[in-house]
Amino acid sequence: MPLLTIHHSTLYRYQQPVSLGEHRIMMRPREGFDQHLLSARLVIEPEPTGLRWLHDVFGNSVAVAAFDRRTEKLLVISETTLEHAPLAQQQVDVEPYARLFPFTYSAEDMPDLLRSIERQHLDPERTVDNWARAFVKNDGNTETVALLTSIATSIKRDFTYVPRHEKGTQTPTETLAKRQGTCRDFAVLMIEAVRALGFAARFVSGYVYNPSRSEGVVGGGNTHAWVRIFLPGSGWVEFDPTNGIVGNRGLVRVAVARDPYQAIPLSGTWFGLPSSYLGMDVEVDVHRTEHSPSHSRGDGAVNSRLAGPSERSQRC
Repeated sequence: MPLLTIHHSTLYRYQQPVSLGEHRIMMRPREGFDQHLLSARLVIEPEPTGLRWLHDVFGNSVAVAAFDRRTEKLLVISETTLEHAPLAQQQVDVEPYARLFPFTYSAEDMPDLLRSIERQHLDPERTVDNWARAFVKNDGNTETVALLTSIATSIKRDFTYVPRHEKGTQTPTETLAKRQGTCRDFAVLMIEAVRALGFAARFVSGYVYNPSRSEGVVGGGNTHAWVRIFLPGSGWVEFDPTNGIVGNRGLVRVAVARDPYQAIPLSGTWFGLPSSYLGMDVEVDVHRTEHSPSHSRGDGAVNSRLAGPSERSQRC
């Protein structure tokens, strides 16, 4: 099981001291059978007057920091070490009734999946619907996993990945028209496409790394975004349309949500002149660790040395 060390830092810079409002930090990887967190450290400058942890409606770990003094910068650093167990596409097992598309989720699962099936974007010309339907065979022999894999790999093949540092995402129709976008744009497009076909899908924010030297992935050096789709028999399965990945190989989950705006790594407010804001710098490094960390596991351990306001640090 690979041992990974993740360093994620976000720095906000201001021309003159500003006041900081409350900030929400979502940088702690989620625990699971395929992700085992060994240590975690959160560094914040300036020092917050208060820091509390909570689980949001999706079970994501969120740190909420409060500040009481003015500052010219806000620095937030998350350092974690975890064991990561990659799931390959060949390990995705689907219940017999769901192996061919279309199928209907069970009566037990449907009530909890409904909100993840609902469309989030208007599609008056049915552009996304028609694009998604083109992947379905007319002979009634469309395999479910093959269908979803085709959608993910076609985005990687036919669309151009272009990093964009501005906040927000393109609409699915914009991405289809431009044939380019960021990882979060591709994730939103795939989510809307599979929801148009009746699948339950969620947005995932986290980190991506190269499992081996022979594999090249796009989106490193920053936070990454992909999709989780519920498949009977395997549960929530990862699909990364930016890299054409099926399963969680090379993907570390941090936040899972219905919409990208619910999975922002760092968000908050600041008060001062509009001209005070100078910019934001984000740095993410994910690398393999040969030995177990010497420090003990930290459940929300904080080393308060940094701080500032926040807009959006989800970029890729």
